[in-house]
This record gives sequence, C-alpha cells and structure tokens, in this order.
Amino acid sequence: MNDAQQQSTPRASRSRNRRLHRTAGLVALLVTAGSLTGGTAFAAPAGQAPATVDTTPRSAMAAVAQMQPSWNLGNTFDAIPDETSWGNPLTTKATFDGLRAQGFRSVRIPVTWYPHQSTTAPYTIDPAWMKRVKQVVDWALADGLYVEINVHHDSWQWIANMSADHDNVLARFTSTWQQIATAFKDEPRKLLMESVNEPQFSNATDAQKTQYLRELNTAFYDVVRNSGGRNKDRLLVLPSEETNNAQHWLDDLSTTMSSLHDRNLVATVHYYSWYPFSVNIANGASYDATAQKDLTDGFARVHNTFVAKGIPVYVGEYGLLTSPYSGVVERGEMLKYFEQVDYEARANGFTSALWDAENDFLNRSTMQWMVPEMKDLIQSSWRTRSGTASTDNIFLPKSGPITAQSITLNRNGLWFTGLWQGDRPLMPFVDYTVDGDRLTLTAAALTRLAGDRTAGVDATLEVRYSDGVPWKLFVRSYDKPVMADATGTTDGLTVPTGFNGDLMENVESTYADGTAAGPASWTTFQSFDNYRPDYGGNTTTIKADFLNSLKDGVPVTLTFRFWSGATVTYHVTRSGSTVTGTAS
Repeated sequence: MNDAQQQSTPRASRSRNRRLHRTAGLVALLVTAGSLTGGTAFAAPAGQAPATVDTTPRSAMAAVAQMQPSWNLGNTFDAIPDETSWGNPLTTKATFDGLRAQGFRSVRIPVTWYPHQSTTAPYTIDPAWMKRVKQVVDWALADGLYVEINVHHDSWQWIANMSADHDNVLARFTSTWQQIATAFKDEPRKLLMESVNEPQFSNATDAQKTQYLRELNTAFYDVVRNSGGRNKDRLLVLPSEETNNAQHWLDDLSTTMSSLHDRNLVATVHYYSWYPFSVNIANGASYDATAQKDLTDGFARVHNTFVAKGIPVYVGEYGLLTSPYSGVVERGEMLKYFEQVDYEARANGFTSALWDAENDFLNRSTMQWMVPEMKDLIQSSWRTRSGTASTDNIFLPKSGPITAQSITLNRNGLWFTGLWQGDRPLMPFVDYTVDGDRLTLTAAALTRLAGDRTAGVDATLEVRYSDGVPWKLFVRSYDKPVMADATGTTDGLTVPTGFNGDLMENVESTYADGTAAGPASWTTFQSFDNYRPDYGGNTTTIKADFLNSLKDGVPVTLTFRFWSGATVTYHVTRSGSTVTGTAS
C-alpha cells in the first residue's frame, strides 16, 4: 500500500443480482475445470524447491480463481531499506505454513528493489537480496500457495519521475525486470509477476500518465515473455493507473491488455473504501449508503471491463487506510465494510488479497489471528454473507427511565433467527419484537440488561442469522462526557476526559468565521486520526499534525461528537509552541 493512496472516484450504478448468479456459476465452473487440469500441486518437503511438474490450470481465469483467498506479506520485503525495518520479524517457512493453515491459498509478496540496486546502469540488484526474495518465494510455493511478486515502492521512489527522466527510468525499469525474470524463470506458473505497484507519475498530464503506464506495462511484458523458461506463459499482472477503478483508467488498461493478444494476463486494482469513511474524515464516520455505493459501483466497473470479457481480476490489496484496531473507524462500521467487500469480491468473481501491514490481522510470530471476531468474519465471508445491523451499540442513560430502543437489521439475504445473551435466548414479544427489519428491545429487557447501569458495557447480545457470524450488540450505560482545561505543546495536547461510558465518533474544528481549522482545509471534520481517545486512561490526545497546522494566536472551537449523540465543545489556542485547551 502506498501511503499516498488516492481517493477513489464516484461510481456508476448497476444491476447486481443477475451478474452475481452468472459470475458465481462461472467461478464454480472454472474452479472445477482447474481441479480437472491438475488442481493444487503437492507441497515439497520443507527446504526443498517446488516440484518441477507444474499443475497450474492452463486457463488464467481458473488459476486466479484457485488463488482465493489471498493475503499480503505487507511492510516486509517492501520495507525501506530492509525486511525488518518497518517492525515485522524475519519471514520463515513457518510464516507460510501458518498462512496455509488459516485457509489462505495465495500470498502477494511486495518487493521494493531500489535500496538493493545500483542507481546507474546496468542497475544491478544485490545478489544476496535476490537470493533472499527467492528463498521466501520457494517456501511459499512449497506450501502449495500461489505467489505474486512485484516492483513495489519503487513506483513512487524513482518510477514516478518518468516525466522528468523518461529514458533513464524506462531503462532502469527494464533492467530491473530483466534481472527478476531471469532469476525466477524456472519457477512454476503458480508464481505470478506484477509489473508495478500503484503506478503514479509526478508533473504529468492524464495523457502522459496513460502513455507512461502503457510503456511500463508493455516493457515488463516483453522482458518477461522473452526471458525463457516458464516465463513464456506465466500469468502476468497489469495494474491500472494508481490501481484505481475509475472507468477511464480501466479503459486504458483494457486497451493495453487487448494490444498484447495474450490469454495469460491478469488485471489488478486495489480497494481501500470511500476515502471519507476509510480515514473518518469529512463526517464520514459511518459505513453509509455513499460508502457502500462506492464499493458496489467500483467493483461493477471492474467486473464489466474485465471479468465479463474473460479476463481475471486480482484485487491485490484491500482494507482501510487506517489500522483496523486504531479506533479511527468504529468497530461495527469497520466490520460492516469488511463483510461487504469480501462478498462483493466473490459476487464479481475477483480474487482478493487482504493488506496486512504489521499484525493488523495475523500475528507474524504465530500466524494466528490477532482478534477472533475478525478471523470469524473474514473467514466466513469466503463462503457466505453475515448479517449486520445499523449499529453495534445501544446507549442507555445512567439515570432516569429506560425506554424501548430499536435498531435496523441488515439481513444481507439471510433471515433473523433470534437474539441471545451468551447461551440464553431472549424471549420474543417479551424481550424484543421484530417488525420487518426493525428489531426493538423492550424497556423491561433493557432495564434488566443494564443492571446497576455501570458506565460502559453492561451486557453483550448476539443478533443471530441463518448463516455467517452473529452480530454483537453492546448495551452501554453512559452519561454526558466531560473534558477539562489543559496545557501542552505543539507536540501534543493531552485533555483529561471523563468518557462516562460513551464513545467518540468524530470532531468538528472551526475558526470563529466557520472555516475549517486543521490540516485539511476542505472540511471542518478533520481526520479522526488527529485525535486519540484513551478510554482506559480517561484522556484525549490532540496530535501534533493538527496543532501545528493551526493559525498562531487564533482560537479554534472543537466539537467532539459521540456515538450516543452527545457533544462536547472545547476551545484550543496555539501560541508559538504552547497550546492551551479550555472547556466550555
């Protein structure tokens, strides 16, 4: 993933149900065809190279279908300058043993080459680095996994300079792939090669970007195809510009692929959701209809441009632009996104690769999932949908009467089977009622569940559906949050905060004239990553990037919004490197 990941463009509408059935049937047929042509190769013993008999299906569509589900060995061989520089441990054979045991069938291994390569012709790659990359590729292949390697952060480190240094960039790119292709030419066809990660070009017009990427993809294709060995019919993966799903960029890629007249090509895009939701900016805290439409319309465009024409698609990265456990995106909203993105990939016939940077999903030391509920949801999504709901929290006041509360069920094609607390079902009509998709918990049930109304979670319920993972529903008691005066520096302001059982949703920041205060001038709702609530420590930290962006000596009004509906107004003023915060 590139830290400068672009915001996706608006999406077009589509008819989905008919395509789902057609695509599902096609994928099933292709997987069956793949098994008849050889299926998954037997793994070689640990430490040995993969068997020389290559049983990869001849059909590109069938082969890519066998790659589902996929996972990224992120922030490892793409790290700068070395494998462990970004916090991950050394990769071992056990990494791929664990990956296979968790049900994954392929791994994308992003590789950044330039820290291990001479900067002048012939742009020689360090043999020790090439040997190490090959070692891990062989370990993955020995486990029966499909593997994809690429040219990764080189895309923005030197390839992006193509408009200013065209000939040298193209020469270096060609040399880089000549060396990679030669080193891996005898690997089985279960090894795929991707030309360049998230291609982008500085100071270039749209027409130039189209030209440059076409040159790179074509040069990559020519080099690999002419390098001998199994590269003559290896599956080659070509990206759109920025791996974005905007139609004009998909059309550019389609034109390039058509010109090559090769059935062993794979299109790739990445998906990190609707930008305001992905980073919780511009009041995008919820996985709402706009975010959902961004997904469904974008995937429809990719399907119609490629899969419908028999070209397989590999979603080489998907996730959010913030860590799934950072708190930037609320737990339930995040789970709704991951449930749907995996479903939409299946519905459209894509193979999708989860982006895992540093223990976001799998613990790199044990290759076990970090959080069981994420494991259950994602693994379930590989075969079916899970039902969700409009919220995963029901907020009850700490004092005063408790009234009935309703939520909306998102059935996702399933049917509601009951509401449970642990191993005890709640009683229909007594504890809750269901009217269409409206689930209402009675006042009596909520009063019992709240108990003495201790601030925070008083009870955890499960909304159960006919398939998939149950939806957790937290019954919380809360009082209005309270924030206190504080003094700090532009390195950070720590504000004493009594959350009183509530959860922070987002923050609006304005100057007195109503204009936006903060790094993003285009919205008054700054990215939620500018603030960090610590519910255990009863503090809220306002971070340096936000504070340093403020006008000196000009007061800013912050409106902290909470998921209960409560708001707290707070005032911040920067004076040089000193910051003062005042509660209203």
